[in-house]
Amino acid sequence: MISDSSIAVRHGKYFCEIAVALPDISYVCTKRCAQIISIKYPVMEENQGKTPLFEALRTKALLKQDVYKNTFTSFRLFKSIVLEMVNEYQQKYNGNQVSVPFEFRDRSEFEFELKFGGDVLIFVMHSNIFEFSRLHEVMKTVYIKEDMDRSYCGVINIYNFLADSFKYNRMNDVGYMIGRVFINKDLHYFIEGKREIGLLFNNFASSVLTKESATQIIESSIAYTVNFDLLTPPYEEVKQVSVYEMQTSLDNMKLPTGKRLGFRFQGDHEDFK
Repeated sequence: MISDSSIAVRHGKYFCEIAVALPDISYVCTKRCAQIISIKYPVMEENQGKTPLFEALRTKALLKQDVYKNTFTSFRLFKSIVLEMVNEYQQKYNGNQVSVPFEFRDRSEFEFELKFGGDVLIFVMHSNIFEFSRLHEVMKTVYIKEDMDRSYCGVINIYNFLADSFKYNRMNDVGYMIGRVFINKDLHYFIEGKREIGLLFNNFASSVLTKESATQIIESSIAYTVNFDLLTPPYEEVKQVSVYEMQTSLDNMKLPTGKRLGFRFQGDHEDFK
């Protein structure tokens, strides 16, 4: 006979009784089973233990929401600064006979581009929040060790493409990430990127994202891009071309173009403070 405090289950061809009697849960087979298996289980009042779980969930979610708000606010600040720069440029050079573009384009809520000369900078904000790997250099800093919540960051990536890659729809062309801006709950930031940019903005503990610092980041990105010239690729990379590629237009050729195509290109690793 199965008591009210038990759960009846069908186990193979045998009918088994699971006697639920806290703090022990006993599995009792009523037929041809000689072994009783008991599992210790702590006595728990209704809802006991849920509060810490809920609080942990809320704490982490609220932290990420704060980081997201700071990152999105920073991204809009970048956008507004670029718009101001475009207006200033147009007012100064609009009457010139030879036109050199310096143009803004809003691509989406999380993406915009700045086109100047033969280059395009694309700023892209990721909608998610990230934490650094335990092996990342920034995790070794005193600033992070004092408060691990500071290691959660939003990210704004800065890419450089050739303007002609979009103009002529050259789908095989490549762009390069010249930097990525990490922003945390305190509105502190640092940049991973090429040496010219990364050296200027790698003090996470003291760098706060303001209009002045955001302007410096944008100006440094533009200056780096202007000096980041298109180099001819290594001869061995381009010495063979198919008949199909030669018979199609240059715009559709499957020979990718990039500023450092065929050359080694990687971010510089600097010490964080």
